[in-house]
Amino acid sequence: MPAMNFLALETATDPGSIALWRDGTILARQCPAGLSNSETLIPLVNSTLNEAGLDYADLDGIAFGAGPGSFTGLRVACGVAQGLAFARAVPLLGIGTLDAMAAASGGARVIVALDARMGEVYVGLFENGELLAPVGAYPPEAVPLPPTEGWLACGNGLLAYPSLRERLSPFVDVWKPEIMPAAEAVVRLAAPRFARGEQIDPADAIPFYIRNKVAKTVAERLAIGGRA
Repeated sequence: MPAMNFLALETATDPGSIALWRDGTILARQCPAGLSNSETLIPLVNSTLNEAGLDYADLDGIAFGAGPGSFTGLRVACGVAQGLAFARAVPLLGIGTLDAMAAASGGARVIVALDARMGEVYVGLFENGELLAPVGAYPPEAVPLPPTEGWLACGNGLLAYPSLRERLSPFVDVWKPEIMPAAEAVVRLAAPRFARGEQIDPADAIPFYIRNKVAKTVAERLAIGGRA
């Protein structure tokens, strides 16, 4: 791969993160906890570029974690990446959040389970980096089971829903619930794609939401014993 510089943004969960690929070396930074990603993302990018001795003009591509994840969070990374790419005529790519988590896990056969709130998890099954079926949002008891044994499972959905871990136990050998969305994994997947000339039109950049509901209605919360 020729010497190139890429920036990645990931805000599917809190806190968000950024990563700067500089000729194969990665400088990764996390947004400050307790503040919104929308407040801290651009200042973090600016300080990291400065730390690396680079400017926006030195970037050869910008990638963002496209989701699934927090509705608000996904819009932050997508919007910032879109704006930067437009303003500076830089190639843009959206990278699936679960794809990046699977890659970060180091496994060959990976079940990614990210807490989707509302009693559901975002789930993707990957084999050698390839998604085996469309990513979906499922209640723990309805999560699709892998076809064989010998899988690695990762993501905070395993901690949020103990019943999910129990359901997957016959198929999973390695558990990595600590694996979460991170810009470093996004930039690692994006770099070879940028080098091959892949990109999307910034006007076409949209988050991958999966579902169109942000929260349960009052009636739905009351029906499961929650508060209005």
